[in-house]
Amino acid sequence: MGRKTVVALTGIILLSFLFGHLSGNLTVYMGPGWTNSYGKHLRDFWPILWGIRIILLVAGFFHIYFTAVLWREAAKATLKKNVFRTHIQTNLFNRTVRLSGISVLIFILFHLCHFTWGIVQPAYAHLKTSDGEHDIFSMIAHGFQNPFISGLYILGLLLLSFHLSHGVGSLFQTLGISNRKFQPVFCVTGHFIAWMLFAGYVSIPISILFFGLGSDFIR
Repeated sequence: MGRKTVVALTGIILLSFLFGHLSGNLTVYMGPGWTNSYGKHLRDFWPILWGIRIILLVAGFFHIYFTAVLWREAAKATLKKNVFRTHIQTNLFNRTVRLSGISVLIFILFHLCHFTWGIVQPAYAHLKTSDGEHDIFSMIAHGFQNPFISGLYILGLLLLSFHLSHGVGSLFQTLGISNRKFQPVFCVTGHFIAWMLFAGYVSIPISILFFGLGSDFIR
C-alpha cells in the first residue's frame, strides 16, 4: 500500500501541473501579448520555475519507478485461474494504463524537444518580438500549423487521457477516499477530469490548424 500511495500522491502532483499548464496554454486565445507575457513572467521568476521543474522531475521519477515495481509484482503474483476474471472486471482504460503510461512518457520527451529544447522545428525556437522578448505565441502558432506536428500532439493527448481515465479514478481508492458504494462516482469523475483536460489541450492545435488561430499575428 505504501508504494501505491506514492504513485497516487505523485499522480496528484503531476495532475495539478496539467491544470496549471493548461491555464497558461489557453492564453493563446487572448492573443500574443498574453501568451508572451505569461512566458516572460515564468522566466522572470526562474527560481520558482526551476523549483517546480525539480518537483515535477522527482514526482515523475517516483511515479514511473513505483508503477513499474507494482506492475512487476502484480505480474509475478497473477495466477492463471484469475486471468479470465480480471479481464472481465476491468475496462479498456485499466487494461491499457501501462501501455498508455509508456506512450505518455515518450510524448512528454517529444514535447520538451519541441517547445523547450527547440530540437524539433528549430527555425521557430528563437523567434523574438519587437521588444526583443521570446515570441512564444508565434512558436506555438507556427508549430501547430504543421499537420504532422498537430497530429502527434492530438495522439499524445489522447493517450494521456486514456492514462488519466484510469489513474485519476484509482487514486481516490488508493488514498482511502473511495469505497464500494462511491467507486462508480469517482470513476466517472476520473473520466470527466481526463477528457476535460483533453478537450482543453487539444482545442489549441485544432484551432490553429483548422481555424487559423494566430495567423493574423505571426510573422
